[in-house]
Amino acid sequence: MPRRLPGLLLLLWPLLLPPPPAAPANPGPPARTVFRRLGTLGPRGSPGRHPAPAAPTGAPYSGAGLPGGARGAGVCKSRPLDLVFIIDSSRSVRPLEFTKVKTFVSRIIDTLDIGEANTRVAVVNYASTVKIEFHLQAHSDKQSLKQAVGRITPLSTGTMSGLAIQTAMEEAFTVEAGARGPSSNIPKVAIIVTDGRPQDQVNEVAARARASGIELYAVGVGRADMESLKMIASEPLDEHVFYVETYGVIEKLSSRFQETFCAAVDACMLGTHQCQHVCISDGEGKHHCECSQGYSLNADKKTCSAQDQCASGTHGCQHLCVSDRAGSHHCECYEGYALNEDKKTCSVRDKCALGSHGCQHICVSDGAASYHCDCYTGFTLNEDKKTCSAIEEARRLISTADTCGCEATLAFQDKVSSYLQRLNTKIDDILAKLQANEYGQIHR
Repeated sequence: MPRRLPGLLLLLWPLLLPPPPAAPANPGPPARTVFRRLGTLGPRGSPGRHPAPAAPTGAPYSGAGLPGGARGAGVCKSRPLDLVFIIDSSRSVRPLEFTKVKTFVSRIIDTLDIGEANTRVAVVNYASTVKIEFHLQAHSDKQSLKQAVGRITPLSTGTMSGLAIQTAMEEAFTVEAGARGPSSNIPKVAIIVTDGRPQDQVNEVAARARASGIELYAVGVGRADMESLKMIASEPLDEHVFYVETYGVIEKLSSRFQETFCAAVDACMLGTHQCQHVCISDGEGKHHCECSQGYSLNADKKTCSAQDQCASGTHGCQHLCVSDRAGSHHCECYEGYALNEDKKTCSVRDKCALGSHGCQHICVSDGAASYHCDCYTGFTLNEDKKTCSAIEEARRLISTADTCGCEATLAFQDKVSSYLQRLNTKIDDILAKLQANEYGQIHR
């Protein structure tokens, strides 16, 4: 009997697969994207609580890590261009290095709006000979354009940079090849990449290309002759001449060209903002820098310095601000108050409840961190306003004192009375003697 199990499995396989996840019943509105890119960290690694940026601040934007390598794609809308890449594939450029050049070209394509009405791209390949790989009108979408770039192979001899520029000017930047005419006001841009010294004259031909309206960018790698690059490039040279030490890092220059070709670039997303702490996108290609908490923006509007928030009055403490170190502080409260959970505001602390009042019997809260002491029934508050004494005992002491006072008074009064009586008796005796003496003299 033939085995039919495999065929049966093929029939049942769709039924065995798990069902696709259900869509949410009430999908909310798409979240609004707000670009807020962190820069390098401040002194001592502070603030530290922020996630580290994907690339160091100010470093070329590599685009690594996103699908297709198009990390910068969609950050801005590029200007329509007629763009021609002129790439050196001489013998000094090794196969792996030439692959890096093609990746560099693809990275730039990723950042552009490609299309008939937008940017058109052509590639001129050169060594001792020159080959136009494809014209400006050949590809109108990114996918086919990048596939065509991937199929380019090196020519492997010589470095005829002048001839390559002349070919681009006379054949690639023509209306027949897909370039748009002068009335369109579409810029004509050429990016030449080389790692050596030209074996022909580039000064005169580059000057003619610039005079014809072509904006020239020169990218040198490794052993490239810097003076030759300056002869090729348009003015200002600091915006049109680039150099990298190896082909291994050339693709990082793609972000520089993205920024150049953008109609409204988001420097925060590109990582070219140079903000030390935080970059804030303002829209329409504008941005500003801000600092992390505890830091203030310097006069250059990019770097940050630690600030004494206690001195500046920006601490938010309700009662007391205490500086801990540069850029750090904490709040404290007046006596009788406690710090709330927000670590800034203060609430009245009930000393009666805390047991720190010192009252012997009863503590009575008066509010606003104030209190007074009271005594139980039958007791009275002493002069220290904290301790208590029994009322009957006090009365006994007062009564005893009064009794002692009365007895002393009575004794004194008895003593005086006795003395007065003796004095009166003596006076009577004296008076009687005087009277007797007077009577005797009269009768003699």
